[in-house]
Amino acid sequence: MLDLNDLKRRVVHPIQRYLVNPVGRNAPVTLIETTGRKSGQPRRTAVGGRLIDDQFWMVSEHGEHSDYVRNIKANPAVRVRHGGRWRSGTAALLPDDDPAARLRQLPGMNSAVVRAMGSNLLTIRIDLD
Repeated sequence: MLDLNDLKRRVVHPIQRYLVNPVGRNAPVTLIETTGRKSGQPRRTAVGGRLIDDQFWMVSEHGEHSDYVRNIKANPAVRVRHGGRWRSGTAALLPDDDPAARLRQLPGMNSAVVRAMGSNLLTIRIDLD
């Protein structure tokens, strides 16, 4: 039997994968680029978050169930496109951080969507070079 988080993930994931991400990759939004853990190819995902000094903070809707989080676990070297500029960095998964509190510090619209659609929230900090 599916729990609510599994059901959310099964509904939201294909929408993000086949609609939101393809549009986001070509729009002026923030992107995170990871290295595919199986393919070794660059994988770009539209994300929301906030740049604070030389750190980019974000919250993953589906935590360790997200493909880009699995890619980060395999290789934390990432790139972030923010404000039209690509920057390299190292991502850290922060399971002990309070993602609900973190979302209150991040852009409102994206945070509202993450709260509504999220199933296993996980804070991510990217230390930019």
